[in-house]
Amino acid sequence: MLGISIAIITYNEERALADCIRSCEDIADEIVVLDSFSTDGTEAVARAFPKVRFAQHAFDGHVEQKTRAVALCRNEWILALDADERLTPELREEIRALEPGDLDGFRVPRLTFAMGEPVRHSGWYPQRKVRLFRRSRARWAGDNPHDYVVVDGKGGDLRGDLLHHSFRDLADQATRANAFSSIQAFNLLHRGRRFSALAALVRPVVKFLEVYVYKRGFLDGFAGFTIAVNAAYATFLKFAKIYELEARIVDRPSNVRPEYRPQSQEHD
Repeated sequence: MLGISIAIITYNEERALADCIRSCEDIADEIVVLDSFSTDGTEAVARAFPKVRFAQHAFDGHVEQKTRAVALCRNEWILALDADERLTPELREEIRALEPGDLDGFRVPRLTFAMGEPVRHSGWYPQRKVRLFRRSRARWAGDNPHDYVVVDGKGGDLRGDLLHHSFRDLADQATRANAFSSIQAFNLLHRGRRFSALAALVRPVVKFLEVYVYKRGFLDGFAGFTIAVNAAYATFLKFAKIYELEARIVDRPSNVRPEYRPQSQEHD
């Protein structure tokens, strides 16, 4: 079996973290939990597991924090997880038996739950993401908060699902959309993006149609409809917040943490 370090970043993940660790601890040599000074019981949950090495660093961006977590790991092979993700037994056994050969990273299909149901359309599945990789041949990249791993070499695909319990309920889903749109607007303004009334009117409608029709969100029932509406809402918020920032109504959205530094350009 590969020697694997598991890297997880956290902030107030007391409710989710234990299930995440239990789903992967038997294939890990170590589990690095990098926390950004949680105010709940996240640290106590993490330290209850013998394989966990717990560290803290102020959060200055998803890409930055996940890069930092990988740097704390001791093994060449890294399995990167979010605290709200779980390995299925099938994925766990697939990783246990893996012989990577000349491959440097593996994409994993991620199955997200919304309103108590697995979402298999709406652009949410299989949503393959590189999560298992050689640290010397891969790096975190992307536009916060939408990070991803770039592999500098050959990649492969695993078949087992990674379960993603991203939202506790619809209120949490809306809160996440609000938070992510703030980070996006903050980044975009600092790159010189300016408010467009036309984009604020048209882009949310286009986003709804993309998710609900083109990506067949209607096949996900009412959950699919709420996903499409929420995506349109988040798109509108992004442009509205660019207006708010450009007009100097606020210096930064109130739900962007003070230590967060805007990206002047996308990490590549």
